[in-house]
Amino acid sequence: MTLDSLAPALLLGAVIVLISILGVRFAGRLGVPGLLLYLGIGLFLGTFFDQLNFQDAELAAILGYVALVLILVQGGLTTRISELRPVLWPAVTLASVGVLASIGVVAVPLIFFTGMSTSNAVLLAAVLAATDAAAVFSVLRKLKLAPRLRTLLEGEAGFNDAPVVVLVSLIASGAFTDSPWWLISLQIFGELIGGAIIGVLGGLAARWILPRLALSAVGLYPIAAMAMLVGTFALADFIHVSGFLAVYIGAVLLGSATRLPHRRSIIGFADGLAWISEIGLFVMLGLLVDVSRLPAALGIAAVAGVTLVFIARPIASFVSLTPFRWGLRERVFVSVAGLRGAVPIVFAAIPLGLAVTGAEQVFDATVIVVIVLLAVQTSLLPVLAKRLGVTLPTEAAEFDLESAPLDAMNAVVLALDVPQGSGLIGVFISELGLPKGAVVSLIVRENEPFPIDAHSRLRALDRVLVVCPGDVRIATEERLRLVAKDGRLATWIHLPEPVKRNHDNPSWLRIMANKINVIFSHDQ
Repeated sequence: MTLDSLAPALLLGAVIVLISILGVRFAGRLGVPGLLLYLGIGLFLGTFFDQLNFQDAELAAILGYVALVLILVQGGLTTRISELRPVLWPAVTLASVGVLASIGVVAVPLIFFTGMSTSNAVLLAAVLAATDAAAVFSVLRKLKLAPRLRTLLEGEAGFNDAPVVVLVSLIASGAFTDSPWWLISLQIFGELIGGAIIGVLGGLAARWILPRLALSAVGLYPIAAMAMLVGTFALADFIHVSGFLAVYIGAVLLGSATRLPHRRSIIGFADGLAWISEIGLFVMLGLLVDVSRLPAALGIAAVAGVTLVFIARPIASFVSLTPFRWGLRERVFVSVAGLRGAVPIVFAAIPLGLAVTGAEQVFDATVIVVIVLLAVQTSLLPVLAKRLGVTLPTEAAEFDLESAPLDAMNAVVLALDVPQGSGLIGVFISELGLPKGAVVSLIVRENEPFPIDAHSRLRALDRVLVVCPGDVRIATEERLRLVAKDGRLATWIHLPEPVKRNHDNPSWLRIMANKINVIFSHDQ
């Protein structure tokens, strides 16, 4: 590129980004996932504009790694360690045992029914085993899933890149067929343990350093935080352990810090980088695809995709979650919610860049599977979640709002919807019983702000904004959850343990509360 070509290149890039951003607004109305729209833009540009023909698979893999790091940073910063801790081992099991089960189940029919070599069959099965962080974070956070279910799937997406990229690199380098299985297993295990250690050390170091920097400008804090987390990835990768695992763990630890200066600026900066990474990554991968080759890979893609969705993913989910006593409905949803996106395509570009025999076939089949799953899974998930009853329409979620006073108080804004049939209907604001420091700041009723006073009562379809300090956030969410379930007498139903022991059968409290809730909600 020369100075003369710089301006046209910047203009083209700006137009593509603006089209992608504006397209997301209309994609939902058309039933098209935003990520699929980005990929479609790349496919369109690469097919009809020869000047944009991009065939450097090695460069695509490198840029893909950079984009995935930034996406993992954003996902980790917005994942609370208090939510991740209860689902840590199920998520790790899904990302390890589940991945291995998926690879084994998908590889077998590829070998017997398509004639692929063992190494290429395992390679295709491996790249399809990893769920995509960009897809999971962007899709699942729009659904009001139960917190532990959403965090489980996000944790899996954050963790499972690590073992897959190690396995793909071993296969692409030829070490998979030359080394005994126990040595490969030991190498994968060692890289994961090393990545976890570097991630913990990097996250704790960032938590200690950032509050003590005393920088002169607010805008420097997001840059410093990003540099520390990217440095965590680079250090881990430099010493040949899992950089993806390191950066995700480091970001989770940093984002969960109680004394993180200018938290909203840091998360906002990471969110912007993640969005531009998603757009650039999917458009770039679309440019890399040779559409003329795709029909030849349809048969392989069909075998791999059908096996993955209907056999491998359900087996992996049930095997991984059954020991932890997850409910049947949750396991069914997890078996369907393994979203694929840019990650499998990036991993498939690694052997393509190394000119591995059969790599084009693996890459093309991966692209077909990803396109189909993005189109089908993303549109079906909201319906399936509602049918299975794993959504919580009354769940309070953090509301995106940038405000210096909130930063000074280390406070967050929770947004709570009041659906039909909720126990919140008819409850006075004073009866919510929020923890000390938490206050209802606004009620939105029929798209209009509603004044709050001592006589304010909640109605169906209201939206409530609650400001609470970070140290009482969990207690506030739990209190709102109890009132949404049991109504205005939630305090009486959920008595402290010493009081409960004084009642032989406290179930009468719940019965009385339900009757009173019905009476009080008649006028709403």
